[in-house]
Amino acid sequence: METLKLVAVSAGLSAPSSTRLLADRLAKAAQERLTEQEYIVEVRVVELRDVAVDIAKNFVSGFPSARLQESIDAVTGADGVIAVTPVFTASYSGLFKSFFDLLDPAALTGKPVLIGATGGTARHSLVLDHALRPLFAYLRALTVPTAVYAASEDWGSGGDAYTDGLPSRIARAGHELADLAAARGPAGAADDDEVVPFERQLADLRLD
Repeated sequence: METLKLVAVSAGLSAPSSTRLLADRLAKAAQERLTEQEYIVEVRVVELRDVAVDIAKNFVSGFPSARLQESIDAVTGADGVIAVTPVFTASYSGLFKSFFDLLDPAALTGKPVLIGATGGTARHSLVLDHALRPLFAYLRALTVPTAVYAASEDWGSGGDAYTDGLPSRIARAGHELADLAAARGPAGAADDDEVVPFERQLADLRLD
């Protein structure tokens, strides 16, 4: 059985937080889907509040602490990423953006990413398409079709005849992430069809 790694990034500031709760539920939905497909699933949650000072120091010094580097490596080495932020001033939080600013610009290329956000009112739900999707499009990540926003009134809501409730949206988004991660396979798996850049081919010839 193959092993797939899921990493959920939570930018919630309180403990506990609705942001962490949403991240956990999205990870569980994806994990259950992959388990049904007979994958071994490793799930890790990166709480950005725990490395907030390390992130600030990195911008000043240019070097990550061991704890921050471990968090960065977990995200870049994952087979699927769940990224959840609280809404601050109609956008993602500064802590959330700062963490992803530290990643290599190519680190998330082609990697399945599920985006989510939490806020006090449903009026901020457009943050998913106006802020989060453009960010991960710039990073060339493969963002799943369903994004999940959870307002205060969504918790415990089952939806109605016209809209899906939060549990349904979580399940659909988690399944989409799981299916994309499974189709892509474990990170670092050998690729027999790797395209070697011309510059590297030329450099290899010069060494012969």
